[in-house]
Amino acid sequence: MIRNEVIIGVAAVEKSSRWYQRLLDCHSQHGGDTFEILTDDDGTVVLCLHKWEAHGHPTLIAPVAAPGNGLILFFRVSDFEKKWTNATALSTEIAAPPHLNNNSGCMEFSLRDPDGYYVTVSAAR
Repeated sequence: MIRNEVIIGVAAVEKSSRWYQRLLDCHSQHGGDTFEILTDDDGTVVLCLHKWEAHGHPTLIAPVAAPGNGLILFFRVSDFEKKWTNATALSTEIAAPPHLNNNSGCMEFSLRDPDGYYVTVSAAR
């Protein structure tokens, strides 16, 4: 088994945690102001949040480039319409409203999280 657990640097862990929980209907499994683990209903890790400069990790010392440069946080979800409803309730920049991605054949939308990361939510196949 191989699982990828993505950790991103954020300015305010608790704020970002609440934002992702509201968008994705995921759950906090760690909590705190320096590190968070977000999981789905079956306990699978969806995303980890790490405060910039905490714990001395060399790649999380400071956001030199714009946060998320070279990265798309891509989430495939089974309840696409619910996630779009969640997204519209957030005070956030919608980068692309729901549309059909001709390459995947799936509906998707994109937005920016509180730290400027580009987030795409796609309907499951």
